[in-house]
Amino acid sequence: MMNVRQFLASVLLMGMIVLSIASAQDDPVFAEFDPGNFDRSTVVDNEWLPLPPGRQLVLDGATTEDGERIPRRIEFTVTDLTKVIEGVNTVVVWILDFSDDELVEAELAFYAQDNDGNVWFLGEYPEEYEDGEFVDAPTWISGLEGARAGIKMWSSPQEGTPSYPQGWGPAVDWNDRGQVNQVGQETCVSVDCYQGVLVIDEFNEDEPGAFQLKYYAAGVGNVRVGWRGEDAEQEELELVDLVQLDADALAEVRAEALALEARAYENSPEVYSQTEPVQGP
Repeated sequence: MMNVRQFLASVLLMGMIVLSIASAQDDPVFAEFDPGNFDRSTVVDNEWLPLPPGRQLVLDGATTEDGERIPRRIEFTVTDLTKVIEGVNTVVVWILDFSDDELVEAELAFYAQDNDGNVWFLGEYPEEYEDGEFVDAPTWISGLEGARAGIKMWSSPQEGTPSYPQGWGPAVDWNDRGQVNQVGQETCVSVDCYQGVLVIDEFNEDEPGAFQLKYYAAGVGNVRVGWRGEDAEQEELELVDLVQLDADALAEVRAEALALEARAYENSPEVYSQTEPVQGP
C-alpha cells in the first residue's frame, strides 16, 4: 500500500507532468528565427512556395456551413510591396476570401525567405466582414503581443519529420501547425495536372482531429485544398487560374493593398499601428 510520502510524491510528479504538457501547448517549439539570416528575404523562390511579384493564384470550390455546401473562392496575389517586421524585409501578399460570392475577408500576409531557402510567415492583418460590414481584425505580427514567426514552407520538406508551428499569435488564438503528409503525389486541377506534388497537413490544437490538406506543385505553389478527419468545414478547393499580372493590373493590386494597410492602422492600434509602413517598388 502507498504511504503518505509516496502518495504526495506521485501527486507532485503528476502535477509536474501536467504543467509540462500545458507549457508545451502554450509555448510551442519554434525553428530558430535569426533576422541576420535573411540577406535576400524578399526573393522568395522556394520550389514549393514561389512568391514573385505579380503572381496570382485563384482557388475555387466549396466549404460546409451549418450542414450546407457553400461556394468558396480564394484570390492569392503577390504584391510588389514590402514591409519590415522584426528587422526582416517581407513580401506583402494580398488575399481575398469569398463565401457564396460575398467577400468575407481581405488580408495582408507577410512572408520572407531565409538564406537556407525556408519560407517564414511573420504575421497577418485580416479584415473580417459580415453582410458587407467590417466586424473584426484579429491581427498578429511577429514580435508584438507575444507573437512569433513560424515556418510556412521548408526548403526541403520530408515525410516523417515532426510538425512545426507556422507562426504564433497568442493574443488572437492563432496557432496553426504544419506537417508533411505525403510527397511525390499526382493531382489534376482545372489549370493542369501536376506530378511530384507535396501534401502538407495543417491543423491546430483548438480543433483536435481536424486536418486541412494543402497540395503544393513545384514551381507553382498551392494547387489544391482538401481535408481529413473531423474537419467541420470540409473545405475543397482547386486552382482554377494562375496568372502573372501585367504592370497595370499589379498597380491596381498595389493600390488595394495600400488602402487595406491604411485601414489596418485604424483598426489595429495595439498591433499594426506599431509597425513600419509598407514600401513600394
